[in-house]
Amino acid sequence: MNYTPLSKATVILHWLIAVGFLMILGVGLYMEELPRGPEKFELMGLHKSFGFAFLFLAAIRLGWRIKEGAISSIGEGPAWQEKAATGVHHLLLLATILMPISGLMMSIGGGYGVDFFGINILAESQKIEWLGGLGHEIHEILSKLAILAVLLHVAGGIKHQFIDKDGTISRMLGR
Repeated sequence: MNYTPLSKATVILHWLIAVGFLMILGVGLYMEELPRGPEKFELMGLHKSFGFAFLFLAAIRLGWRIKEGAISSIGEGPAWQEKAATGVHHLLLLATILMPISGLMMSIGGGYGVDFFGINILAESQKIEWLGGLGHEIHEILSKLAILAVLLHVAGGIKHQFIDKDGTISRMLGR
């Protein structure tokens, strides 16, 4: 296999983003099904705090990606697969930034302000209906697109590793 190994920072940021995104997404999906009550509000606070922290990590990841450039493909696949992979990667990068931003839009638009693990970052204020509504729509739509993108991303990695046998997953593990 002839490819450029990935930097340790690229590998670490990839897995931090992957684990963080899946955890926050999982809590968000679980929360949706809960009735209004103390458990839901406690989880909501944690979801928002972790989402806010995740935004900073995602910004670092995006900056690193811009600095290092796109990760080169190991295998030689059909052009449509390369374009699909690029589209999925771009969607995932976009989702990691826009999901927390749209969450902030919902909080601010709802007049709730922003707390970070109990520390008030932005005080409560009047509702801004259009901002909260826009944030909600982006959050809803992007969560579904992100789930699809994650599934496609994982399927692509598995295909590369076990069908193409080009070592893609090994490479993403830093080997």
